[in-house]
Amino acid sequence: MSTTHRTLARRTATAGALLLSATTAAVLLPTAAFAAEPASVTTHAGATTEQERARIDTYWTPDRMKLAGAMVPEITPVPEDDNTPDDPRPLPANTPDPGAVWTHGGAVNQSVGRLFFTFSDGYDGSCTATVVTGANRSTVITAAHCLRGVGDPAAADTWRQNLYFVPGYRNGTKPLGGFSIRSMATSSRWDADPSTTPSDDIALAGHDTGILVVNPSAGGRRIADVTGSQKIAFTKPVKGEFVHTFGYPKDRLNNAEAKYAGSRMIHCAGPARPGPKAPLLWGESCDMGHGASGGPHLAQFDTRTGTGTVVGVTTTTDELAGGTGTLYATRLGDGAHRLYDWAQTRAV
Repeated sequence: MSTTHRTLARRTATAGALLLSATTAAVLLPTAAFAAEPASVTTHAGATTEQERARIDTYWTPDRMKLAGAMVPEITPVPEDDNTPDDPRPLPANTPDPGAVWTHGGAVNQSVGRLFFTFSDGYDGSCTATVVTGANRSTVITAAHCLRGVGDPAAADTWRQNLYFVPGYRNGTKPLGGFSIRSMATSSRWDADPSTTPSDDIALAGHDTGILVVNPSAGGRRIADVTGSQKIAFTKPVKGEFVHTFGYPKDRLNNAEAKYAGSRMIHCAGPARPGPKAPLLWGESCDMGHGASGGPHLAQFDTRTGTGTVVGVTTTTDELAGGTGTLYATRLGDGAHRLYDWAQTRAV
């Protein structure tokens, strides 16, 4: 195995399956594995000094952001910009969409963005995240597997490094600035021994939610005062409810077959349905993949204003949860509510 292939294998294992690396194994819902004791909140400090915040801001150059998520960035050309023209007309309500660049503006263009990070082996990756309404006006929600791998939370290689949120990301730019992360949290289920409890099992049991508390902007403003925010709810899913999904997918093909390059925010919409292999995960018809992890699933979304209520975050595709052409979310329940409540106690 070449050095490059060894590096890719390590990075795939670190990322977990889900949308950061695909898996085709059939799985069963592992509820019994988590019945022994209730989950709690596991936290981790991010950039807490001015020097660290400045270093991370400098690290994420336009080219580095464009290449984040490339399987072999050393030989991957910088993606061309996506200049799909904007359309100021609102999308008609309840219009199904299997995946297209979001061109209709609105609040979602500011409150959703691309979340960048560095794996323990030094390679860069990305997910999607959303600013949600909160008392501290500094709360961002994403998928847990975007923040860490399974394992000891005290281990140096468990958590991602250089976390950086760019709301409204577009073609390598930071329209509203970039925000380093002050602190983060996931369910304690992710503290499990990875040799006995893979990330797939934790996600399928409904624990793939991560919360971020974001540092203020360079000018001292809290992020929700810069971007606005989306509502958040911790409710049971309703079959057939029309849900809108947003994300920054980045295909791993280094050729013309790649549909998405992470350059623009992609939109999907349709009736929600549970996963045949994973009934705790709910999704809509959508062709997004890697990089869309953590993106919001919005109920009661108003296509005129671009506002809705986050009821879930993207976890996986039909490879893991079953069905055909579906993008699945971890729906927000009691565990996500605990993470959210923890974030509201964090001052910035």
